[in-house]
Amino acid sequence: MKPRILILYYTQTGQLREILDNVVADIAGLAEIDYAQIEPVKPFPFPWKALEFFDAMPETVEHLPAAIRPIPPQVFSKNYDLIFFGYQPWFLNPSQPATAFLKSEFAGVFKNKPVITVIGCRNMWLHAQEKVKAYIEAANGRLVGNIVLNDTNSNLVSLLTVIRWSFKGQKAASGLLPAAGVQEVDIYEAKRFGNTIYKHLKDNNLIALQQGLLGQGAVKLRPGLVILEQRGIKNFRFWAKFIREKGGPGDPNRAKRVLMFKNLLLVAIFILSPISSFTALIKLLIKRNSLMKDVDYFKQLQFEKGRL
Repeated sequence: MKPRILILYYTQTGQLREILDNVVADIAGLAEIDYAQIEPVKPFPFPWKALEFFDAMPETVEHLPAAIRPIPPQVFSKNYDLIFFGYQPWFLNPSQPATAFLKSEFAGVFKNKPVITVIGCRNMWLHAQEKVKAYIEAANGRLVGNIVLNDTNSNLVSLLTVIRWSFKGQKAASGLLPAAGVQEVDIYEAKRFGNTIYKHLKDNNLIALQQGLLGQGAVKLRPGLVILEQRGIKNFRFWAKFIREKGGPGDPNRAKRVLMFKNLLLVAIFILSPISSFTALIKLLIKRNSLMKDVDYFKQLQFEKGRL
């Protein structure tokens, strides 16, 4: 009998669906695979308007997401052998639709099931994954694997291309800038993970799956990213609370604070980011052993409160 696999995901641009399709491409004939897309009741716009994008930050950071539509009931009638959960980070946290699913009754589908997370992002995903780990654990699921595909261009280049994509809808290369998002070659080469996953599933050896995936480069992590996320999440939490003091999503009373956040974030990214990266390098040299332990932790699956 073919193993049953469920793929749960949310995507705005379609890129994450493409990633997931490639991960399972080579085992599509060996397993019974179902897809269930997470859909907000009120879809988030794409491309975004700038203020709408930054206005989504407070509720994303405080895990107060907009409502989602019910997951198809047939998902709960099948006894799946493995579940993929595909998501993107927003503002260093799971996207609002992903969080809405994880906090809903629909997350009961994870109960007593092995789960593989698949992340498609620009570069920062550590804090988001910590939150997802906690939600999966709370739903009595068992995280057995994590695959991360990110934009491998430099921080500044990837920032410029994602801005162009997010606010203009242009993914394709233009001028001196390459195409936005995860590189197409990396998406295509995600096929390499499928047979490893299938073999561990058939051998009932999912406990060893993550080591097999890491051997294939499923998670590549620079130590400096740990430092940058530690700083970033503190700032986002402050601004989320500060903005929400003036009302909920779309409230005109908080528009000025949202605009302040937007402007300061752009200054931080374009002007202070190089300085922050330099100080992170110094810290890396001073506390290398500690940071390498952090890197090892984030590549693995265990969950420890307070890591970020």
